[in-house]
Amino acid sequence: MLKKLLPHIASLAIMFCAGFTLYYFVLNPNSPLKNSNTNYSTLSTQPFFDANLTNENGVSQNLNQYKGKIIVLNFWATWCPPCREEMPELSQLYTDYKNKNVVVLGVAIDELNLVKQFSQESPVSYPLLLAEDEGMNLGSKLGNDKDILPYTVIINEDGVVVETYFGRINKALLETALHTLLPHS
Repeated sequence: MLKKLLPHIASLAIMFCAGFTLYYFVLNPNSPLKNSNTNYSTLSTQPFFDANLTNENGVSQNLNQYKGKIIVLNFWATWCPPCREEMPELSQLYTDYKNKNVVVLGVAIDELNLVKQFSQESPVSYPLLLAEDEGMNLGSKLGNDKDILPYTVIINEDGVVVETYFGRINKALLETALHTLLPHS
């Protein structure tokens, strides 16, 4: 009888380990992958500020326009479920902080028609920009050495990367990071 159960027990153990690994390293907002690059001084935001990306309506946007703002930069894709799940919280964050010199930008690693369709079906309050393959290169220059989506970068008013997050984030996590950057009243 034990010989018959052993393959089933082994299968369950493998599924449990795979599920735990997925949760711990990808879905968990406090995952150790969130802040693996602690030496942010090696990251340059110049390629970001030099870039011109298209918005979901096909209009070119010079990212230099965001200099001097606190930027929550979120790399995402329409085909990425965790990316889509975090967007309502990013939208709420943008609404709550846009009058405090904070901007949320969504950089889609996707095709224009898919981003446009997505934005019509699931509108967000923050600007969506299209980067396709260039976006992964831009993300890599900003610390995404694992090519993971979603990937979020916080850039302070001086244009310096102060925090990065691999995987799904939430509003509370971002507010904690923003709290240290905003003047206290």
